[in-house]
Amino acid sequence: MTKMERQKENILIIGAGLCGSLLALRLGQRGYNVNVYEMRPDLRKVDISAGRSINLAFSDRGNKGMKLVGIEEKVKQLCIPMHGRMIHDVHGNTFQSNYSGRDHEYINSISRGGLNALLLDEAEKHENVSIYFNKKCKSVNFQKTTALFKDYHTKDEFVEDADVIIATDGAGSALRKSYYLGKKFLFSFSQNYLTHGYKELTILPKENGDYKIHKNALHIWPRGSFMLIALPNLDGSFTVTLFLSYDEGEYNFNNLTNEECVLEFFQKEFPDALAVMPNLLDDFFTNPTAPLGTIKCSPWHYKGNTLLMGDAAHAIVPFYGQGMNASFEDVVEFDAILDKHEGDWETVLSEYEKTRKKDTDAIADLAIDNFHEMKDHVANPIFQEKRKIEMVLEKEFPDDYSSKYSLVTFNEHMGYREAMLKGRAQDKAILNMLSDGVISPADDLKDILEKVKSETVAILEDDTIAGLH
Repeated sequence: MTKMERQKENILIIGAGLCGSLLALRLGQRGYNVNVYEMRPDLRKVDISAGRSINLAFSDRGNKGMKLVGIEEKVKQLCIPMHGRMIHDVHGNTFQSNYSGRDHEYINSISRGGLNALLLDEAEKHENVSIYFNKKCKSVNFQKTTALFKDYHTKDEFVEDADVIIATDGAGSALRKSYYLGKKFLFSFSQNYLTHGYKELTILPKENGDYKIHKNALHIWPRGSFMLIALPNLDGSFTVTLFLSYDEGEYNFNNLTNEECVLEFFQKEFPDALAVMPNLLDDFFTNPTAPLGTIKCSPWHYKGNTLLMGDAAHAIVPFYGQGMNASFEDVVEFDAILDKHEGDWETVLSEYEKTRKKDTDAIADLAIDNFHEMKDHVANPIFQEKRKIEMVLEKEFPDDYSSKYSLVTFNEHMGYREAMLKGRAQDKAILNMLSDGVISPADDLKDILEKVKSETVAILEDDTIAGLH
């Protein structure tokens, strides 16, 4: 496809969040005419963070997107490395469990707003990219490739048409709703909520701007059926998130209704966090409690006209730190398919869904697994033994062994589905052999590696025969 042909093609993107702004930047670089419509105000001018996670975990899969558009170094400036999980027990004792036995593998805490603003700035450097704010998409006519918008300021409604409409408008996507309500084709949709919700809190910096707890870690207070986590921000603060059941257990969101209860809960379960959170009650009663859900749907596209991408196609719970990374990887995968089939939108959209959906389904399932792992298993002795063995294997045999976490988070050239199948089989192999006494941390490492490898292969073969994948 020539540059002239691209310039004649109009792409309409609904939603200027992380996925939409990266996609706009990339399609702008490719020479398309791109118009982006966002329902919220411009976050570079107005603070719109309320109720959405302020910082996110950024890792190798997301970084592929930054490399693709050439802004890797600029993004690094916004990152705080987190080398592992800092686990806090009920007495305030801590120990660090690294994410990898390889020193160069770690995740980063990054500001959602800072990264989104950078992507918007970079996209707007292209004359062929225009971004409009305060314009809410009400519905999409996917047969005619038009979208109906409402301007929040003037209250006017207007219709935009395009050659292709791509919806990156998140879990509440207007295009997905139009697919569902349109009943023009067989559209499958599932939305599953955890029984837990989340609430954002903060640990403010010290008077001199320093961090009150260890800066370069993701802090976790695992308590079996609930947990607290904390990620560092560049200004010396931490964004703290409480994950708690709505109505189960002694303490839950529905019964933490007064200051005494909240203080008693934190004093009992998170005394060391409470000690550095004098603003706890303000945060607790000001910030909303939000649900945690997984969305899967299919198809993502209608002919060559419209496509769902990012959370609009596959919203996941946050426990693998892969929501943003998966959406950025969407753009990388989409770009690779454009290289092959540019000019034939129907093929581009269907090939993209064919190659991508199995991986986004896998990371959705992995994120729910990791929820149980973080709130409970990280404090379990046999799990800790498994982690120790895996760390040593990664350190001693960096080319021969990667844990499930490493496969998902750091092996960005392996799809999520492959990482999930291999990682789950390895987990099963190690846990079975530890509990059966076949291996122990004191054994020769090379022996352990060989046993883990052959047992993993056996489990994968059994699962294939049983039709489990």
